Amino acid sequence: MILEKRNFYLTTPIYYPNSNLHLGHTYTTIVADVLKKYKQAQGYDVFFTTGTDEHGQKLQDSALKAGKKPLEYIDPIVESAKELWKILNIDFDAFVRSTDSIHEKNVSEIFTKLYDKGEIYKGSYKGKYCVPCEAFWTDSQLVDGNKCPDCGREVVESEEETYFFKLSKYGDRLLELYEKNPDFIQPESRKNEMISFIKEGLTDLSVTRSSFDWGVKVPFDEKHVVYVWIDALSCYLTGIGYGVDDEKFNKFWPCDVHLVGKEIMRFHAIIWPAILMALDLPLPKKIFGHGWILFDEDKMSKSKGNVVYAEPIIERYGMDALRYFMLREFTFGQDGNFTYTKMLNRINSDLVNDLGNLVSRTVAMCEKYFEGFVPKATDIIDLDKELIDLAVSVREKVDFEMDKLNFSGALEEIWKLVRRTNKYIDETTPWVLIKEDKERLKTVIYNLLDSIRIISGLIKPFMAETSTKINKQLGISGSDFEGLRKFGLLEEGTKVCKGENLFNRLEVEKELEIISENNKKLIEKRKQENTTKDETEIVEEEKITIDDFAKIELKVGKVLECEQHPKADRLLVFKIDLGNEVRTIVSGIRKFYSQTDLIGKKVIVVTNLKPVNLRGVESNGMILAASDDKNLSVLTVLSDMEEGTKVS
Repeated sequence: MILEKRNFYLTTPIYYPNSNLHLGHTYTTIVADVLKKYKQAQGYDVFFTTGTDEHGQKLQDSALKAGKKPLEYIDPIVESAKELWKILNIDFDAFVRSTDSIHEKNVSEIFTKLYDKGEIYKGSYKGKYCVPCEAFWTDSQLVDGNKCPDCGREVVESEEETYFFKLSKYGDRLLELYEKNPDFIQPESRKNEMISFIKEGLTDLSVTRSSFDWGVKVPFDEKHVVYVWIDALSCYLTGIGYGVDDEKFNKFWPCDVHLVGKEIMRFHAIIWPAILMALDLPLPKKIFGHGWILFDEDKMSKSKGNVVYAEPIIERYGMDALRYFMLREFTFGQDGNFTYTKMLNRINSDLVNDLGNLVSRTVAMCEKYFEGFVPKATDIIDLDKELIDLAVSVREKVDFEMDKLNFSGALEEIWKLVRRTNKYIDETTPWVLIKEDKERLKTVIYNLLDSIRIISGLIKPFMAETSTKINKQLGISGSDFEGLRKFGLLEEGTKVCKGENLFNRLEVEKELEIISENNKKLIEKRKQENTTKDETEIVEEEKITIDDFAKIELKVGKVLECEQHPKADRLLVFKIDLGNEVRTIVSGIRKFYSQTDLIGKKVIVVTNLKPVNLRGVESNGMILAASDDKNLSVLTVLSDMEEGTKVS
């Protein structure tokens, strides 16, 4: 069924070009490209915007460290991203750089409009600032007393003159928006997070900086530059002609779906709609926050050395193999754990055994039994009808899953047909029919070939190169997307021609060594390319004196109770007996410990820290732990010690 709406606008996050793109970064863009191609096949006029957020202190500092001007530093990274999109066959319609002159003009005019409407005012901001995330946080939002809730790094005290956007006045309107439009935020877990965040109370948002000058100057106060919330988010408007092409803008806005990572949901589901409300612009129809691609259950990070790049995978196994695995293996909206073993096994099972063998066997039998010409189907029996009914029903099922952005589910529906068609070969035994009933064999071979035609058409938005190769073997240029609902469209007499294998069987253990080594080489190469002078200098660690250490009070405590924090998934709330008192201590160690793991254990506690409020729970102390990039272990004592014993 073709939907009535014919225009479709989608976006991916505006990428921050401070490093090379790893597999986690490419995930959203691969998804967006598949969604675009599928909607186009359905008959929509689709527009896809992506781009780069190129302003801010972090990029200015990185350029300075590299001894370059900002754009001189940024340009090669942006070109590298565009080159990767070419390799991955990403078909975007607009790539907006926030340094583009048209965009900077839009940002300036949007800021002025908001100021003139009284939505922005001048003030002073003092608070906890995370430099890597470029975000201010309240004490209640911080984790472990002084750490950013998004990236986990320590924040710094910062105070500066700034302009504020009146975000606080939009809390009720946002909650009403979510209630009246239950699909506005997907998946449901993200919506619940946003509702909880708003109900804690929104504060007005700092939208300028005066501590650096790399950005769009505030038109009427050039000491200030417009900050990321108005700058980067407005790229979605610039991409479809805001301010310069009203016809295009009115055609595609509002956005049908913003695809974003879960870590930036607040910016897109709270700040962005509030800004659009203030501008009197229609709101997006859906904001979908997907999960992270983890590597061995850990988030990919350059600092951890666990980054996986797409290029070595594509070079060795092909673009379609990577795209298929990313879309098939992970449920969009949830975190997914990437391992090379999973990928290689999926290639062997789904692409080599299922799809590759189906095409190879069928075309080879047509060549062997009918000199390569598509035979004419005659009488249809119940066994044939079962295959045909499934084949013509798959398109509608895939449409349904794609409307839900369930890419893994859509591919599973296609693979049900792939597996059923393979089973049909075993059930009909063509190698026996050639001896006993050649007329029946004609129908069997035709049914196999036409089922493959439908499969090829359905996988095209996901795996365009593979679809083209299959069509070439079938002797056709392609199949109309509506024709995938019908059986019997492959013309009798068409000449088929067996080509090379679509995918070759892999020796998993051997390939694991090769692909891991190739990825390590690329990591090392990029590390050398991106190393700045400052990073190569050996910096002597600052030492403390015995007097400094004497200020810290450490005691042995016994864990009496432990509960999950009611408002934060990563936090645990402990009741700890320190001998003469029982304290409540909040700790961000839930990733490593369950609620019962530490009950009854003796732990080391910093007892003279100033109490802090962590998401509504006061924490009076800190549990000490040792950690590396993968593990964390709470500090304890080797022999039994009384609660309250001092550590010295």
